[in-house]
Amino acid sequence: MFEFTIIKKASGSLARTGVLKTAHGTVHTPAFMPVATIGAVKTVSSWELVDCSIEMLIANAYHLYLRPGDPYIREMGGLHRFMHWDRPIVTDSGGFQIYSLSPLRKITRDGVCFTSHIDGSTHFLTPEAVVDIQFNLGSDIMMILDECVGHNASEKEAARSVELTGLWARRALRHYKQQKGHFSSPGALFGIIQGGMCLRLRTEAVKELLELDFDGYAIGGLSVGESAKLRNDLTRHVTGLLPREKCVHLMGVGKPQDVLHAVDAGIDLFDCVLPTRNGRNGQAFTNEGPLNLRAAYYRDDVRPIEEGCTCHACCTMSRAYLRHLLKIEEVLGIRMLSLHNICFYARFFQRIRHALSTDTFGAFCEDFFARYKENEAQKGIVSS
Repeated sequence: MFEFTIIKKASGSLARTGVLKTAHGTVHTPAFMPVATIGAVKTVSSWELVDCSIEMLIANAYHLYLRPGDPYIREMGGLHRFMHWDRPIVTDSGGFQIYSLSPLRKITRDGVCFTSHIDGSTHFLTPEAVVDIQFNLGSDIMMILDECVGHNASEKEAARSVELTGLWARRALRHYKQQKGHFSSPGALFGIIQGGMCLRLRTEAVKELLELDFDGYAIGGLSVGESAKLRNDLTRHVTGLLPREKCVHLMGVGKPQDVLHAVDAGIDLFDCVLPTRNGRNGQAFTNEGPLNLRAAYYRDDVRPIEEGCTCHACCTMSRAYLRHLLKIEEVLGIRMLSLHNICFYARFFQRIRHALSTDTFGAFCEDFFARYKENEAQKGIVSS
């Protein structure tokens, strides 16, 4: 079961709200997915995510294949039951992880041979095998195996990536169609658009994948070191080529200011490790910008992280106490900051959806950029 419906389109913008229906529930878009790479969002429980109003998670097929193994997870009743999460799950194919393990892998037209970063064992993954892994996991949205290149890749390297990802996309889709009848609730399959930093190659990638008519599309190969302006330009270029009725996922992009530019360009789904990774490093997100709670400045600050936030950290702990927990390396500190950051993102996306539904998205963006201190130079969201 998979259905994406656009509810409201913004005036003067590609931004929209929508509803995504899956076998494990409904997601209101634009939506943010915390990253549960190996079946868990770091330091945060599934029931705490529900309390934060998170509607969907993203996990990683590559990592779950290596441990504990997708056949084992299938025996345990699927990933939803295994991690006690009854809401939708997206699984990434692992293309980005394979890219990041460049010294340990060899890519051919048949698939990818790589050495496990865990125990040194050798594995070979094909586009078909990656689909099977995600069937075993019980994913609501599955991603094809793709090849990602860095922001400084040559046009020749990016062109090879587009050609190979297109070949793998055709094989993955063919296998998916052959196998999905064996499952009572098969997940949807998304194509991934590559092309490096080249507009021409991104256009070619979109054209090829549109001929295959995937259930939805993901934009990959961004947030790999390129500038924010180039990332925003590429995102808007790609979304302008995609059918408006298709759900679009921007992979790995998650700074609040980047989110607003991407929503404005028509992106529906987001995932990023920032809430938990930055939380583990002592950073808390607020509407005024991020706070580094390890700093001595907060030693005597009795205020919550953010006034009005209803997360457990803000309701029960001061900035001073959280700083103390971080300084003594008490795991409770990074847990509370991670939880707060996820709640911040959930509220942030709720506010985005409200602004879109009330035709105030332009004003919302102007107010956000005026107050958010991390990068005051980023302006330019169109008015609705």
